[in-house]
Amino acid sequence: MSKKIARLFVYLIPITVLFYFCQEFILSSYFNQIEFKLSTFSIYLFHLLTVAVSYTLLVLVNKYFFQQTGYAFLAFGIIKMGLSVFFLMPVIDSDIANKIPDVLSFFIPFFIFLLLETIFSVNLLNSSDLKEN
Repeated sequence: MSKKIARLFVYLIPITVLFYFCQEFILSSYFNQIEFKLSTFSIYLFHLLTVAVSYTLLVLVNKYFFQQTGYAFLAFGIIKMGLSVFFLMPVIDSDIANKIPDVLSFFIPFFIFLLLETIFSVNLLNSSDLKEN
């Protein structure tokens, strides 16, 4: 079980660091005149934590309730969407006229992390060796 979680972190940490610095560079180079309500660090920390927690819980569900793993994946996805709306509340409630840059700076990494989590979750769901679970 811990091997599966460790394997996620082997990919998750470098991807987080790489995309964080890429986004910081792009925002500071091309969008330095725009004031963002959410910091890039907080966005990536949010995504890192939600993926780590949801995948860890998914591995636990897979170990103890193997048949319910797919439902748990869907449930964690819905919970993450709700948490994302809650995380974006400062942007939604703000008086900023153009909220698109803030929303894009959140949702582009959101889909990158969603893709990574989906790849690992599908591999978990497709694992045929029950001794791994």
